[in-house]
Amino acid sequence: MADKVFPSSKPTATAAPGGAAAPTTTTTTTSTTTNGGTTKSHLINPTARLPYRPQPHNRRRNYRPRRNYCCCCCFWIILIVLVLALLVAITGTVLYVFYRPHRPSFTLASLRIHRLKLKTAADSSSSHLSTLFNLTLSSKNPNSHLSFSYDPFVISCVTSNGDVLIGNGTLPAFVSDGKDESTFRGVTVASSSDLDAETVNNLRPELKKGNGVSLKVEMDTKVTAKMGGLKSKKVGIRVTCDGIKGVVPKGKSPAAANVSGAKCKVDLRIKIWKWTF
Repeated sequence: MADKVFPSSKPTATAAPGGAAAPTTTTTTTSTTTNGGTTKSHLINPTARLPYRPQPHNRRRNYRPRRNYCCCCCFWIILIVLVLALLVAITGTVLYVFYRPHRPSFTLASLRIHRLKLKTAADSSSSHLSTLFNLTLSSKNPNSHLSFSYDPFVISCVTSNGDVLIGNGTLPAFVSDGKDESTFRGVTVASSSDLDAETVNNLRPELKKGNGVSLKVEMDTKVTAKMGGLKSKKVGIRVTCDGIKGVVPKGKSPAAANVSGAKCKVDLRIKIWKWTF
């Protein structure tokens, strides 16, 4: 039986002319399928470089410095606002302790009714109200180091029960210095208007009362407070004088209303957009 000789799988180096070794060629291995399939060749190149595959970046590291910057800005803004609020509170407390500011006071000294007539047509289709009042008002500033500057007042006289408007007028602007008292005489409040049926039904029982008509005087204005070199912004106030008992005058002589029980209070009027508190 003859011996089979298998050739060596290692390539043999042949000497090139001039004594130099011949370059090594890439070894090609061929595999053949047993079922007569196609032959596949595998090339092995030990000197070939692997392809570059970029590694995914960590996106959190890119946003961390920006997030830290925003957090620092918010922290410092909140801290500055709190410090300013604390300084304002301390300043207000010191001013209150040293100066003891008080609200101004108003007094309704007298109210004379010259005309208060309600005429209704024969067919009761319309009613006309005609009024004429004469007021005496006084304003007092109880503070020593604080002055008030008032804008013109808008005066309204209404009934206490139904809030029916029976007269309006104005009071000129004035300045009230420390420990100052201002008195205004002859302030006219009048009205001449047609009333609807609902308003007449609310006003007629008031006029027929034997003990008089319950009236209320409301005055709206804006005031600025000044203390030394400090000056505040304009703030709306309403002065309400309630507890007035008026009677319908008889003849041409005016009737004096009873104002002994009238008390005037001052309230702030804060306006936010369309609403006034």
